[in-house]
Amino acid sequence: MAAGGGRRGGRPRVVTVEEIVRAGREVGLADLTVAAVAARLGVSPAALYRHVAGRWELERLVGESVLGGLDLVEDPADGLERHLLGFAWQLRSYTVAHPGLASYLQALFPRGESGHRLLATEVAALRRRGYAADAAMVLAGAVATLAIAQAAAEEREAAAFGRPGYAEQRRDAVDRIAADPDLGAAHTGLPQVSFGEFSRLLLTASIRGLLAAAPPGRPVAGIVAALTSDAESDLGGPQ
Repeated sequence: MAAGGGRRGGRPRVVTVEEIVRAGREVGLADLTVAAVAARLGVSPAALYRHVAGRWELERLVGESVLGGLDLVEDPADGLERHLLGFAWQLRSYTVAHPGLASYLQALFPRGESGHRLLATEVAALRRRGYAADAAMVLAGAVATLAIAQAAAEEREAAAFGRPGYAEQRRDAVDRIAADPDLGAAHTGLPQVSFGEFSRLLLTASIRGLLAAAPPGRPVAGIVAALTSDAESDLGGPQ
């Protein structure tokens, strides 16, 4: 095998898109590069460029393959809040379970067939609950953005937790708060919840706020107008 990953003499090995996707999933979205996938396959990066135009297309192929494993479960009897929390929690949990997927989704969603399928599924569920298509798309996109952001935060927390010195840094931060005459007493009385439990509470509060601004039947223009009016009132006018 040549140093660059290609064969020494003869024709270079031809790879398929399916092999590229499989190798990309083995490398993982968090570490995905053209060079890493080529090395996994034992070929040169040039062999991949016969099938993928570059990093963006490689990410899309692998990312959509990973996302394709998520099939949303819906209970038609659920009310709006419960349904949206279920959608958010399924998306958050699946994303957390697949390192690198959060960054992929935050870059652009939906980017391909799997993302399009998830969005279309959720929009259809919201339309059955009284939303027009455009308002359903806005609400589904907002909830998905929140769920993905929470998954990304949990991924960063997990990565930091595994780094040397994290425990000392966390202890220093807690000690600094404890030493503050106002923050210390407040911090002591806070309930202890896991990061996942905190994510669920935050998603629940966010979804309740979204539903207050975007109830079924309110057009998108009305949602934007209501939120804009509230924001301008709170912040002292348009910036």
